[in-house]
Amino acid sequence: MTIKLRILGCSGGIGGEHLRTTSLLVDEDVLIDAGTGLGDLSIAELARIDHVFLTHTHLDHIACLPLMIDSVADRRSKPLTVYGTQAVLNILKAHVLNWLIWPDFAEVPSADNPFMRYQPIDLQQPVTVGGRTFTALPVDHTIPAVAYRLDSGAGSLVFSGDTGPCDAFWQAVNRIDNLRHVIIECAFPDREERLAILSKHLCPSMLAVELRKLERPCEIHITHLKPGQMELTMAEIERCLGEFKPQMLRNNQVFKF
Repeated sequence: MTIKLRILGCSGGIGGEHLRTTSLLVDEDVLIDAGTGLGDLSIAELARIDHVFLTHTHLDHIACLPLMIDSVADRRSKPLTVYGTQAVLNILKAHVLNWLIWPDFAEVPSADNPFMRYQPIDLQQPVTVGGRTFTALPVDHTIPAVAYRLDSGAGSLVFSGDTGPCDAFWQAVNRIDNLRHVIIECAFPDREERLAILSKHLCPSMLAVELRKLERPCEIHITHLKPGQMELTMAEIERCLGEFKPQMLRNNQVFKF
């Protein structure tokens, strides 16, 4: 089968007409993360989403999840399934869908007939949804987080989510024999390397070290660039990583694999 992945948002922040935070739409029914890019979909498009895979619970990756559930609950006949490691789901339940910030939709309208349900997943354990396989891969961030491999059978795309340097991530990527694309974050320019290290993100010089751990040919796409620093960061990436031919990920970009 062929998978269609559409970038709904890939910015490290907001502040412009085309700047939306992280959300990737797989075909019409699966999301990877639910940042502000999700808000550009119509009600009908939102209602068709049955599955959400979360990399982690930082706000730029989950901002629209609570609002989406609330907006389309009356249009759905089954619960939305939210996938994540147990640590990720525990944070979501304790700090967001906790009745203080937003209702716990796993109990609304009742625990027996909820608007959403949690589905814990484990690292490196594939989950198949409609013939598409999602596998959580290890990363290193300030809170529990994962990357995802999305496999159509014919090809695989890896999305790093948020991460700092992580040998285990590249070891997992290097085992993928049908790798086609790697979407990797680079949140800061080199002048903010100290902040990148503190927040467990990447800057161009750090990304250069990381990408040299990659042993398989594939296309490289850069995500999570900060508004106001995109041009500077991409210029630095091109200077130190030109041999990889990295491309800046763009809103509404479509991948088929």
